[in-house]
Amino acid sequence: MQHPIVALALVIFIAFPGLAHADLTGKVIHITDGDNLTVIINNEWIRVRLAGIDAPETNQPFGTRSRQSLSDLCFWEKVTVSPKGKDQYGRMFAKVRCGEVDAGEEQVRRGMAWVYGRYVEDPTLEPLEEEAKAAKRGLWADPYSSPPWEWREIWE
Repeated sequence: MQHPIVALALVIFIAFPGLAHADLTGKVIHITDGDNLTVIINNEWIRVRLAGIDAPETNQPFGTRSRQSLSDLCFWEKVTVSPKGKDQYGRMFAKVRCGEVDAGEEQVRRGMAWVYGRYVEDPTLEPLEEEAKAAKRGLWADPYSSPPWEWREIWE
């Protein structure tokens, strides 16, 4: 296995499920798009998907701006990662705090991501989305913006 520490952590989380949600700290070294980043945790590169949100794809309108927004917020910052599980692509599904700011909440507040209804557990996200929508912030300024899950069905 390429990542023995990650493998050990997964074994521990399976054996002791209560530990699966223990916070981890690391540093953001890469921003893939508006809801995916890479964090170094204990010298391991961990791909993290922000829980509860879905940002525009990079080739979708607002995709580049959403990525830049997350980069401005988190790139090269110390972060706290609260794991929620793994997604179908092997990424850690987590809440991420960049300094004192919840990255997912801030992306939604800025109008740089949609609340991802299928996976939302955070009750603060939907009111933030409604606020961004009412203020026409970010992607909400475009009356024809479509959520990434619809975009992927059409273009991928």
